[in-house]
Amino acid sequence: GVAPEGQENKRASKTMGSGQQQQQSSPPTTAPCSSQSAATATTAAKTAARNGLAGEEEQEEGDEKGEEEEESLLLLSRSLAAACSLKGSGTDSQPEEDLTIRYVRYESELQMPDIMRLITKDLSEPYSIYTYRYFIHNWPQLCFLAMVGEECVGAIVCKLDMHKKMFRRGYIAMLAVDSKYRRKGIGTNLVKKAIYAMVEGDCDEVVLETEITNKSALKLYENLGFVRDKRLFRYYLNGVDALRLKLWLR
Repeated sequence: GVAPEGQENKRASKTMGSGQQQQQSSPPTTAPCSSQSAATATTAAKTAARNGLAGEEEQEEGDEKGEEEEESLLLLSRSLAAACSLKGSGTDSQPEEDLTIRYVRYESELQMPDIMRLITKDLSEPYSIYTYRYFIHNWPQLCFLAMVGEECVGAIVCKLDMHKKMFRRGYIAMLAVDSKYRRKGIGTNLVKKAIYAMVEGDCDEVVLETEITNKSALKLYENLGFVRDKRLFRYYLNGVDALRLKLWLR
């Protein structure tokens, strides 16, 4: 935009000079027109230059404004994602906070009240203290507890003996998990530990009974390989049928 201004000035000066040399007697009528044209061209060139510069500045300002808006949107989306992540992690991890589950084998009579408390709340029929002692005192190696800190949150009670003098059968008599700690795999881990202990005792098969309406228990055992062996009608005191499940180890 600057070059035309200089060229117009030179052209205007040449026109003025030639007019004065060739027509000395006549008045320089063309000079004002040439000067006016040069001034007009110069003004137009400056205006165009200013307009071009202003256009570039406006474009740069628009680009900068667009970049700032994009950056602001990006920061906003990141902030929202971080907030949602913090909120989600807080609600999800809160029940899991400081949750360390230990699995221990039955050791002493002092653990009996915790076992009875858990199982009495869950089972369909009450057991006397003598029933607990029959299983736990005879097969303490087949009784396991799940502990969170000093609190007992799960227990399994089993036995292992000869069946029909032909093979060794394991029996899961009781399994219970505190309602606040369910859906954390505690029941599955207790059953696995009991089965491993039975395998060490040369167990051939494992059986148990559970209410036909107890869908969660059926799912737990069937996921571990148990199959439905027999339906026992009105097996429990409340009149509900039972399903006998069996797991073959050999």
